[in-house]
Amino acid sequence: MKRKLLPLTLMLIAGLVTVIITFIRGYSIIYKLVSLLIVFLIFYFIGSVIVYFLDHFDKVNADAARAAVAEKDSEAGDAADGTAGQENG
Repeated sequence: MKRKLLPLTLMLIAGLVTVIITFIRGYSIIYKLVSLLIVFLIFYFIGSVIVYFLDHFDKVNADAARAAVAEKDSEAGDAADGTAGQENG
């Protein structure tokens, strides 16, 4: 999944909504630009935090999956060793 574009997409959609609302309400150009800049910064930060947490959760899930596979392989190896020892003994 392409998460690199998530903050930019979120920021641009929020900016579009801001531009439409400020245009409809007839605010001055300075107010429009200042509010657009603030919205861009806030939503870029929010998008970056979301991407960070999603990447962190993926890393944690991948580590847990690797640990589960290693544990399963270890149990399978122990069971095979135990069975071989009983047959020989």
